Amino acid sequence: MTRAVLSLGANLGDRAGAIRAAITALRADGLVARSTLYETPPWGPVEQPPYLNAVVVVRGERDARGWLARAHELEQAAGRTREVRWGPRTLDVDVVTVTGDDGTPVVSDDPELTLPHPRAHERAFVLLPWSTLDPRAELPGRGRVADLLAALPAEDVRAVTRWDHLQ
Repeated sequence: MTRAVLSLGANLGDRAGAIRAAITALRADGLVARSTLYETPPWGPVEQPPYLNAVVVVRGERDARGWLARAHELEQAAGRTREVRWGPRTLDVDVVTVTGDDGTPVVSDDPELTLPHPRAHERAFVLLPWSTLDPRAELPGRGRVADLLAALPAEDVRAVTRWDHLQ
């Protein structure tokens, strides 16, 4: 058994619907918890609409590559295409962390699956939902999620807003 933290985001089409569909699908994979939705400005160099983001925790028989494959399946089901790096998308699912039964984090420097996620500590749109979901959460090799969030520029954190329209 492994435990994975996944970050979900969408900024095209029915953003909330795409995230809700992915969360519903993850119930069969051992969904443990999910955050509320948060709206965030786009990240990266490409002009695009704002994102909705959420974080989920899943626990199941998959290894780290299995969680990545599941993430790609969810993206494909939402009609995701990979044309522009950091571009707009119907659904983006990132594997943030994976830990084994004994609590040992999976560490990988494989370019296809770097674990823990190499930029999670810089992204309020991952850290804020995760910290509200699990206030004691830790990002392996980086520290407590709440401390990482507190270290980000205030404007990055203020840009993340709870999105209650369809909760």
